[in-house]
Amino acid sequence: MMRPKPRRRNAILRLIASGSIRTHEELSAALDAEGIHVSQTTLSRDLRDLGIVKAAEGYHVLDRAAPGVLGERALARVVADFVLESRTAQNLVVLRTPPGGANAVAQCLDDAGWSDIVGTIAGDDTIFVATPDPPTARQVRERLERL
Repeated sequence: MMRPKPRRRNAILRLIASGSIRTHEELSAALDAEGIHVSQTTLSRDLRDLGIVKAAEGYHVLDRAAPGVLGERALARVVADFVLESRTAQNLVVLRTPPGGANAVAQCLDDAGWSDIVGTIAGDDTIFVATPDPPTARQVRERLERL
């Protein structure tokens, strides 16, 4: 079973990505409907830590608009919360997450804009991170583990 914090944060990212959440209250109600009960303080902290901001049209992941340093911070948090295991296979880094966590990690990894990553493919609980060659795959894995 997924720990409460990663489960909650994964749900927040998924709900925000759906584009249907416009207010703090809507997000809280949507989480509540999924059986995730959270205080306003915790929800506000999660939004801040995940790099989510509120604009006139609703919530957005700030990292998508401003990759780089902020993207790296969000990536470090998501990796700490979701990545259970990392391995290399030739030019790939294979990351394992709890069920439903792969997309959030892959999105943050893409948003971070690492030049040595060719691309990512996310399933439900596994991410393939493509690099140009095996030595680069090992370097990317080590960099992820240092976050």
